[in-house]
Amino acid sequence: MRLQPSPEGDPERLRDLAWMQGIQNGDQEAFRELILEYQSRVAGVIARMAGSSSDAEELTHEVFVRVWRSAHRYQPSAKLSTWLLTIARNLVLNEIRYRQRHPTISRDIVREDGQYPEDSTPDTASVPPDAALLESELQQAIDDALQQLPENQRTALVLQRFEALSYEEIATLLDVSVPAVKSLLFRARTTLRELLKDYLNE
Repeated sequence: MRLQPSPEGDPERLRDLAWMQGIQNGDQEAFRELILEYQSRVAGVIARMAGSSSDAEELTHEVFVRVWRSAHRYQPSAKLSTWLLTIARNLVLNEIRYRQRHPTISRDIVREDGQYPEDSTPDTASVPPDAALLESELQQAIDDALQQLPENQRTALVLQRFEALSYEEIATLLDVSVPAVKSLLFRARTTLRELLKDYLNE
């Protein structure tokens, strides 16, 4: 199947389309450029969705393996970033279900620092030790609170807050309506405020 240029003529979508056309034809350089563009973004989303115990690097690698294998399935009606995040979301869900079925058997490698990948880790180099500790504790509290949210609420919030996706894009990724996305976000924020009330009061 040959992909057709998007009618909008958006430079980013035309670039992505050219990459996907190349990948369909076995162009490894196009694949490398796509990875360089989207790897950090995908890894950050995976880490926040799955929690700090997730091996974000391994799952991110699997996302791009699936891109290479399934390039022929990509439809340019969806933004490439949305397609990538859909693959990432499905992999995270599979990983979470695996851990729930096998609580004492983990395929994950726990990061020693318990933080997100470097692109999304707060810069504490110039922060006083006490302030850095408080910031680290707050970040951990936020991570823990995110993991207590239902999966759809957590995903919607991560995509809206950290990826700045529109309601429409989130609705496409979650396969729900825009009003449903707004409802998910409202409930997620309400729950987070309750879970983090001690920190917010401080």
